[in-house]
Amino acid sequence: MRSYFGENLKFMLEGESHGEFVSCTAAGLPKGFAVDKDRLLAFMKRRQGGNLPFTTPRKEEDLPVFETGMTDALVTDGEALTAKIYNKNVRSGDYKGFADTPRPSHAEYTAQMRYGSGIDLRGGGHFSARLTAPLCAVGGILKQMLEKKGIVIGTHLYSVGGIKDEPFSLTDVNASDFERALAGETLPTLSRESAEKMTLALSDAVMDGDSLGGVVECAILGLPAGYGNPLYDGIENRLAGAMFGLGGVRGIEFGLGFEATKMRGSEHNDPFEIRDGRVVTRTNNCGGVIGGISDGMPIVFRVAFKPTASISIEQDTVSLSRMENAKITVNGRHDPCIAIRALPCVESIAAAVIADLIISKDGGLA
Repeated sequence: MRSYFGENLKFMLEGESHGEFVSCTAAGLPKGFAVDKDRLLAFMKRRQGGNLPFTTPRKEEDLPVFETGMTDALVTDGEALTAKIYNKNVRSGDYKGFADTPRPSHAEYTAQMRYGSGIDLRGGGHFSARLTAPLCAVGGILKQMLEKKGIVIGTHLYSVGGIKDEPFSLTDVNASDFERALAGETLPTLSRESAEKMTLALSDAVMDGDSLGGVVECAILGLPAGYGNPLYDGIENRLAGAMFGLGGVRGIEFGLGFEATKMRGSEHNDPFEIRDGRVVTRTNNCGGVIGGISDGMPIVFRVAFKPTASISIEQDTVSLSRMENAKITVNGRHDPCIAIRALPCVESIAAAVIADLIISKDGGLA
């Protein structure tokens, strides 16, 4: 199965969780960009299972094979770039029977209603977060390309189960905040105290055979004013549409988000001023986007992820073959909180969308 997004920079994701491979193809990248392999692999490692506490024990090498678009020296050649990752550590037996007794809040039922009973649903099939592995291979490259243009993207774990981390400053977030989150001893948070509280909550959920939801906060730094479009093709629209391609996303908010509904206009409006010879806003409650177009301030947004749907507690479902109510217990290897490994995925989507918008306005990334 294949899925697509992007306009000038076009992306195609292909494969299934327990199929032979998963891949991501990006058409429209510039020729002659030398990729830093060590940085790319370090970025991809952040989404791998087994590298952080409270992540799935399924651990794949996740070494991308660049079938097209890249020379042996890891320099882009101007052709469509395809990053393919082969699946090796699969246990398809853990998913036997779910086509007939679909897991609550998973896509087994809806997928069969859309595509028929022959669709590959092992490990979630094409609906699995496994597809984010090659996405991060391409996203990591795009992040390097954008950094050459002075645009830096980073994240931290904003909340788990309602326990909040220290938020990014809407006006003064900088790259050192990204590094601080990555340096977290247990979880990628800005506050050690927050990480400790999240760890306790996650431990309790795991002991109960349950899971927790979470929120990832992302900031895009260095994008000048004037990128994006009005109405249905704005930065918020494009980011939101692509972010919902990540499994488990339930919502996205920019700047102060829903908190703005509690304010007066005089409180929420971002006054303009001249600072060091450039136009800035004194506050950044809008999150760096006005009318769908960047205003030159940091673009700050938060992506909400639901609790992991695969839990070991017995749940109610149905038998589609017998058309009667049934019980189900989900075994296998699953993250108790999918938001933890979603950080590089959010960064990859952000890089893809921003790169696409730059190509739209400037004609290219080079």
